Amino acid sequence: MLEGSARDAASRRAARTAVERAAFAQPLFAPGMRVVDLGCGPGAITLGFEAAGSTVDYFEASPLDLPFPDASAAVAFSHGLLERLPDPMAVLAELRRVLRPGGRLALSTSDWSRARLRPKTANVDAALRGYYLLLRRAGANPFAGRAIADQVSEAGFTAVVPRTRHRSDLAYRDLATFVENALATALADPAHPDRDQLTSAARSAYSWTRTAGPGDFLQCWTELTATR
Repeated sequence: MLEGSARDAASRRAARTAVERAAFAQPLFAPGMRVVDLGCGPGAITLGFEAAGSTVDYFEASPLDLPFPDASAAVAFSHGLLERLPDPMAVLAELRRVLRPGGRLALSTSDWSRARLRPKTANVDAALRGYYLLLRRAGANPFAGRAIADQVSEAGFTAVVPRTRHRSDLAYRDLATFVENALATALADPAHPDRDQLTSAARSAYSWTRTAGPGDFLQCWTELTATR
């Protein structure tokens, strides 16, 4: 998570519901199952599961060391997490450990390379390149959704079924403001190693926010199910 963006990100996460973010995984759930929701944030999606009659317990733990026994969960679910972690393969190995044989994996992973933006001007492209640089510096992968299916297979899962979905997560003008603020926050550090590149990107973001008229932004998500 980028420093300075936590409050905005928390607001967006709070608006998510199980219906819109986990609909692809809902057929995997049944009463009495143990479901692990990794990276649940404030729990908006998780509480959607609870509304269906489940009991929800919260744990703070490393995604590389979950506090669950081997082969103890029927389903492992995660939305918008693996793209923010530097070693997704290690996380997948840990999810595979806690899933019982035949258990199901359900992941939703973003891919900025296939996001749809209209209009997508030179300033938009330049500003987003700066934002992607910030993500990579934070150990994230802005294009993780392109590779997640292959990584899940490599981690030893079978019956891997990916599908692509485009969804309106943020208004076009709000995205422009978000990117501008993220770049400005990074540039507050006078010793930032990418200062020259980010300064150029910030100028483009400034122009984008000041000239942004009506537009569209649809984020691309790879929604995937697989079997342990």
